Parts: sequence; C-alpha cells; structure tokens
Amino acid sequence: MEPGSGEKAKKGRKGRRSGRKAGRGWSADGPDAGSGAAAAPPADPEAVARAICLRLLTMAPKTRAQLAEAMRKREVPDEVAESVLDRFTELGLINDEAFAEAWVDSRHHGRGLAKRALANELRHRGVDQETVKDAVERLDPDQEEETARRLVERKLPSTRSLDSKVRTRRLAGMLARKGYPPGLSFRVIREALEQEGVEVEDEYP
Repeated sequence: MEPGSGEKAKKGRKGRRSGRKAGRGWSADGPDAGSGAAAAPPADPEAVARAICLRLLTMAPKTRAQLAEAMRKREVPDEVAESVLDRFTELGLINDEAFAEAWVDSRHHGRGLAKRALANELRHRGVDQETVKDAVERLDPDQEEETARRLVERKLPSTRSLDSKVRTRRLAGMLARKGYPPGLSFRVIREALEQEGVEVEDEYP
C-alpha cells in the first residue's frame, strides 16, 4: 500500500458522507436556504402552549396569571393561550382558589406571614382580589395573634442586651415586615417584655 493511501481513503469516505448530507439540504451550519429542511413548518402554537403549562405545573403549582405571562414571553398568541388555560382549568390543573388557600396555609405556618403580607404575595402572583380575600380570611385572628407571639418569643433572646425602646422597635419592625398590624404587634411585644419584668410605655414607638 502506498504511503498516505489510508488517509486518502478516509478523506474520500468523509467527502462522500458530507456530500450525501448536503444532498439532504443540510450544511455544517444547519439547513440550506430554500431546502426542504429549511421549509419545515413552525411549531404548533397550541402544542407549545400546552408544553409550557405542563412543564411549569410539574415544577410547582402556578396561578392562571403566571402561566399566561410565561406564554406571553414565548409569544404564544393570546387566543391560543386563553384556550389552553380554559382547558387546563376545566381539567382542574389550574385552580387559583386552591392555590391561594394552600399558599396561605404554607406561608403562614412556614414563614409566620400575616394576612396583609399573604394578600400582597397572592396579588403579586395574579390572583384576583375576591379570591385573595376569601383565602386570607380563612386565617383565624386568634391563630394570627398566636403566631405573632411565637415570632416575638423566638426573637426576644437576641435583643436582651438592648434598651427596651430599641428592643420594641426591632421586634415591631420584624412583625411589620411579616404583615402584622401595629396594634397587634405592640400588644404581643409588650406582653412578652412585661413577662421579663421590663416596663414598656403605653405609647407605640
């Protein structure tokens, strides 16, 4: 065999393979312009919409508004998105009422959030006002107060080196960030401090 003949044979086979591939309308950079491969129809918008919804719902529960926004970003036509959302709602795969109720239970028990903070989070996720109201009203006022009391008791030890007014402000700020109203916050803070023998002024700081 002549020197280099094996290398020439390999190059020849490679060239023939490239030629066959090019004959199907493809080049190294993708389909050739005007070829059958380049003229393939675009993805069906309804199939794209269903795939988006299923993927997101598999990851975590979503509101109708969240799914609509995801499809809008993928430029799914509005009428197609609405049709798919309606179908998913009929099947029970989208249920904003159930989402809101589960959100309230989870975020209140897990993060100690009060009604105001919970309502803000649900509105941010596109839940309508009536559904938000129904969901947060399920949270019993006594339960909300008890949660606020536990939050204060948990935070209290880390404030013992501070002045009583500073402690009160720190604790009130923590409760405010979680959505508790000032009146309720000051009441549970004062009770907790008085149990330690600390006098607290009646005026809210």
